[in-house]
Amino acid sequence: MTTLTLDLAGTGPVDLTVDDRGDGRPFLLLHGGGGPQTVAGFAELLATKEPARVITPTHPGFGGTPRPDGLAGMAGLAALYRDLLDRLGLDDVTVIGNSIGGWIAAELALLGSPRISGLVLVDGVGIEVEGHPVTDISPLSLDELARLSYHDPAAFRIDPAAMTDAQRAGMAANRAALQVYAGARMADPGLRGRLAAIACPALVVWGDADRIVDPGYGRAYAAAIPGAWFELLAETGHLPQLESPELLLRAVWAFAEAPAAR
Repeated sequence: MTTLTLDLAGTGPVDLTVDDRGDGRPFLLLHGGGGPQTVAGFAELLATKEPARVITPTHPGFGGTPRPDGLAGMAGLAALYRDLLDRLGLDDVTVIGNSIGGWIAAELALLGSPRISGLVLVDGVGIEVEGHPVTDISPLSLDELARLSYHDPAAFRIDPAAMTDAQRAGMAANRAALQVYAGARMADPGLRGRLAAIACPALVVWGDADRIVDPGYGRAYAAAIPGAWFELLAETGHLPQLESPELLLRAVWAFAEAPAAR
């Protein structure tokens, strides 16, 4: 883990916590509303099983990190990560984003950075699809959230009574940051139309048991991106990197090795 200070236009200095592991083909891995711990295991898997360098930033405000007042939307996060790739001098980067991380990844691809060679959206949110609403997770209990998020929710159940005060505070802080960045609707009405401007190869990966955003929503996401490939993962919910990491790894690596073939 390291902390970099980036001077983001219109916002000023932003302290960004970054996990950087492995060596080889570069990946930028963007977490969802559950925080950086939801992708940490997959980052380790990718970096150890493949010749990959995996850069995993913590969105400011998540995981106990500070968030400057001027950083309050997905466009700002996308610009921040464009600047991060510039700071690190990375090229041929595959960007992977889960849930709101997928939304950020899509916005980042729309910025047209020449450093990005491919885009992988994993059960992403951010668009509006008639008949396929994004579930409002704000009123859900942990059990309800698990039931909608996993094919096998019992395997990922969290006992609220076993949580520490620090864990509860961290979860509350993550939800507050999620509300700031994504809003109550978890979508930008204009994003779906703007996706037509994405020029890099794209893969949209979806869990067949996702009940936060169902596979029909995922297919609409892929259809909005020129040439995007859609891949459904069996017995998998909203968080493939936790529930089916090996399946996701195979899909991601095959795409990164030959994105044009998709």
